[in-house]
Amino acid sequence: MTNNEKRTFEKIAIESAIKIVAVAALVIWTYQIIHPFIMPVIWGIIIAIAVDPFIARCANALGGRRKLVSILFAIIIIVALIVPVVMLSSSSIKALQPLVKNMGQWHIVIPPLPSGVENLPVVGHHISKLWSLASTNLGELLKQFEPQIKIAAGYILGLVGGGVKAVFMFLIAIIIASALLATAEKSTAAMQKVVRRFAGAKAEEINCLATSTIRAVMLGVVGVAIIQSVLAAAGMLAVDVPFAGVWAVLVLVCAVIQLPPILVLGPVAAWVFLEMDNTTVAVIFLIWCILVSMSDSLLKPIFMGRGADIPMLVILLGALGGMMLSGIIGLFIGAVVTAISYTLFMAWVNEVDEPEEKPGDLA
Repeated sequence: MTNNEKRTFEKIAIESAIKIVAVAALVIWTYQIIHPFIMPVIWGIIIAIAVDPFIARCANALGGRRKLVSILFAIIIIVALIVPVVMLSSSSIKALQPLVKNMGQWHIVIPPLPSGVENLPVVGHHISKLWSLASTNLGELLKQFEPQIKIAAGYILGLVGGGVKAVFMFLIAIIIASALLATAEKSTAAMQKVVRRFAGAKAEEINCLATSTIRAVMLGVVGVAIIQSVLAAAGMLAVDVPFAGVWAVLVLVCAVIQLPPILVLGPVAAWVFLEMDNTTVAVIFLIWCILVSMSDSLLKPIFMGRGADIPMLVILLGALGGMMLSGIIGLFIGAVVTAISYTLFMAWVNEVDEPEEKPGDLA
């Protein structure tokens, strides 16, 4: 290699390194900027794909006014999201008001320690000591556990903040979905170009599989879970169950991760029996809880049958993993993303290679 060739090579190498570093810095910087909105964008894309057929039918009924239908869709969903949140929050605040009002009037009396507890091995002495301190000086006992109480309080505040964040993320996702639905042709074409760059000739097949899977999971899992949560919340509000919003969210979580909502509604129904004087209303509420819990057996075959056959274990793992990663919004996105991954993976595994033609076959 001559000196000129060496200098040319070094120049090209330095320029290439500078370009790579610049592009990498730009990508990292862009990622840091848009990172808070990645989950809402993904959720918005999923919602847009799921409801696109419905929006298309409504737009055709209104003379092709797709943008108008998309805007109305966003307004209706936002109102449908905010109104229940406000109602359930006010229900929870209403239940807390007597508690806060009477807190200063409480006179806590610690009963005597049950006989035999002090003689328990290992823990008996410690329990007796804490119990005695609680009965004589409860404030001192609370001071001893102040760090643990602060941690618990911080965790509860974190849950509240996470709920507010989830609602905000849902609102952003709905706005993004509305924008995508309003420009469906351009959005679909852009998505197909991206998939084609990665999948080549199989882009169309992958798009069809992913679309059908998203619609199946959104209708058969997320849609059914939302229906069950709304029905459960309506029943609890009808009988004035305190903190109905909390129980409705737990019903939603159970339904998405494929656990029966009766795990939440059962104890609530038991509380209604204990607290309500009207036994007839309590029995009706119990029947309502059972029907809500069993409704997925009727709804899932109707909605899920329209898409891919996805094992419930895949949905469970995706929902739990998504919730641990990104909170309540990850609960839905995780279920959809793992379902898509499973469907594409199984399509690849079951793919049959076309037999190679032999020269003699053409004769």
